[in-house]
Amino acid sequence: MDPSRRSLLGAGGLFSVALTIPGWNEVVARAKSLKVNKRARVGESDVAMVSAMTDRLSDLDDEFGGRYARPMAAVFLSNTVAAYLKADANERVRTKMLSAASWLCYATGWMAVDEGLHGLAQSYYVRGLELAGASGDHMTYCHILRGMSVQAANLGHGAPAVRLANAAAEATPESTPRMKAFLSGQQAHAFALAGERANALMSLREAESAMDKAESPSKAFGGYGPSTVAYHTSEVRHALGDTAGSVQSLHDHFRLRDESDTTRTSLIFGTLLAERQLKVGHLEAACHSWNDVLERYPAMNSGRVDERVKMAASLLKPYRANALAQQTYDRALTLWTDKAQLS
Repeated sequence: MDPSRRSLLGAGGLFSVALTIPGWNEVVARAKSLKVNKRARVGESDVAMVSAMTDRLSDLDDEFGGRYARPMAAVFLSNTVAAYLKADANERVRTKMLSAASWLCYATGWMAVDEGLHGLAQSYYVRGLELAGASGDHMTYCHILRGMSVQAANLGHGAPAVRLANAAAEATPESTPRMKAFLSGQQAHAFALAGERANALMSLREAESAMDKAESPSKAFGGYGPSTVAYHTSEVRHALGDTAGSVQSLHDHFRLRDESDTTRTSLIFGTLLAERQLKVGHLEAACHSWNDVLERYPAMNSGRVDERVKMAASLLKPYRANALAQQTYDRALTLWTDKAQLS
């Protein structure tokens, strides 16, 4: 299906707003309307600087959280990159700058999601789609659509997550095994949230099969590897009602993690593991998982992690007769309160 017919509609809350997702043909056409300042000029070194800064900002985001990194990314985008986009350049350099800017918009939107600023994130994502079209960067366009599906899925909006994941898969210009796994894993998660069991399991099998054939890891796909497939397996199992299976898949995820996995995902997935361990009656195991997260939590400035730590205190409150649960509850509540006062 032509992604130009996709729109971010059909679910409650945030995803009920009339935010139209521009299709590939549409964003390519918009390139002709970009105005150029003939008095300013950019070159290859400027493109390299934007790409390097985006990588460094993304690394800071992964290690310390979106609340720390996103304001810096936003200032860089508005104060420096916006001027570069209006500057004159030869066609090759201009295309590269537009592509670099599209990826920066995507990264900044990802940081905004981590802050919990979902409307702002969508604005960055849509701008990134437009810049990807202006540069002819079909791969970044596809990647951003998948990122929007991740946003919808993490907010529990199954139907929009499916539409966006499918649009990303249908728009991709590349069909390498790792790219297939990258897209199919997100489709599986989205289908499971939408209650489409058969499609979820089929997509998950496709992700597993593709990952078995994949080449060496690539940062371009967010370090997508076996550990991420295990995470998606956990999410599918959980959404389909298999909490115990979800716990096992999260253990698989942590066993398979490597240097491409980030500090923030370790904290978020660790809290998910604890929540699901508690749900299946493993109180002490859940407390140990939460305490592992709490040990590293103070250095992380992430709205998503904050919410999960707040959830830990809420879930542990009924179990405070248990000494370990009481200690973990007090620790989570104190750390979350301290972080909230600084926000």
